[in-house]
Parts: sequence; C-alpha cells; structure tokens
Amino acid sequence: MKRKNKISEKFDTVKTFRAIKDKISKDIQGMNYEQFKAYLAKTKLNVRKIS
Repeated sequence: MKRKNKISEKFDTVKTFRAIKDKISKDIQGMNYEQFKAYLAKTKLNVRKIS
C-alpha cells in the first residue's frame, strides 16, 4: 500500500534537542543552587500519569 500524503519536511530531532539544551544552558548560566531549584520548579513540564 502506497502512502498518498508525503511529508514534505523532515523533523530534525538532533538539531531541535541541541537548540533546547543551548537555551537551558544560557538560562541557568551563573545561577546558584536556590535559583536553579526555582528555575526547575517554574519550567517543569506538567506530566500526568496515565493509568
């Protein structure tokens, strides 16, 4: 069975992951432990458990 709809652009996972890591690195640069904990609490993902 051939696929009718082709994806025109490929998602570059490595490029995206590196960009995210670079952003986080710049955000936390120079923070002390308490500031880092606050940053993590503020930017934490809202992940719900699936039962």
